[in-house]
Amino acid sequence: MKLDLGKITGTILESYRQAGGFNNADQTNLPSKRALATICEDLLQLVFPGFHDLEPIHSQHLSRVTSHRVFSIADRLLEELGKSLRLNPKPGTPPDAEDVLEAFLHALPEVRSLLCTDVQAAFEGDPAASSVDEVIVAYPFVEALAIQRMAHVLYNLSVPLLPRMMTEWAHARTGIDIHPGAKIGSHCFIDHGTGVVIGETAELGAHVKLYQGVSLIARSLSGGQALRGKKRHPTLEDHVTLYAGATIMGGDTVVGAGSTVAASVFLTQSVPRRSLVFYEERQLQVLDKDNRGKDWDDWII
Repeated sequence: MKLDLGKITGTILESYRQAGGFNNADQTNLPSKRALATICEDLLQLVFPGFHDLEPIHSQHLSRVTSHRVFSIADRLLEELGKSLRLNPKPGTPPDAEDVLEAFLHALPEVRSLLCTDVQAAFEGDPAASSVDEVIVAYPFVEALAIQRMAHVLYNLSVPLLPRMMTEWAHARTGIDIHPGAKIGSHCFIDHGTGVVIGETAELGAHVKLYQGVSLIARSLSGGQALRGKKRHPTLEDHVTLYAGATIMGGDTVVGAGSTVAASVFLTQSVPRRSLVFYEERQLQVLDKDNRGKDWDDWII
């Protein structure tokens, strides 16, 4: 059988004309997924030096290695920022790519400080962790949260598309889906992590602990684009724990400080601080932890 590759090419070209789906033909390209993947890899090397490298970094070479990485990342990220900022849907002149790059790089020490609290929270909160080093190299939430915290900086600088591409890169690698717009406090620990979803307008306080399959989602998306920019996802105050499979829904839903939500709970209402939320005989129960006595302390975190 002889293939008519010319005819096949023609039908593919016709599908481009009819259905679209190509990358800005005759215009500036969208940011490159391949380029961004290498940038994300190198950003992880920058915030966790030595943990993502094939060879150890001697202390006397750390300054040189770090300088090389900063210059290399800056050069490549500037190009992708330029592509992204030209897509800015807001009226007026888009932000200058170099100004955005400078602000992003200046924010990295603060991002590292937050990530140190996340790693420490995991080590202190998980008896299976043998060391802080193990948490950094083996716990997928560290990678997901590191990329999200850096993407969040770009999100706050009004960079379109690029932050979302970064978090989706991390999502594909870790199974943890955190929108770059989510606000996440210090000492965040996502144990196991697979299937966790945190929406764009979710807010997490300090010392929040989530287990696998937790979802912080919008109540309804039937309003479509009319909901853009509105608070759609829940708020978790400080020292909240959500066990596996818990779903918290809605932008007006607030889980009060110090509360614990049991596994598989579907919660669409706010609960006060120090609440214990669970199902009993298919009925949702919201109890005050402080009135339950010490018998509950072994499993209430």
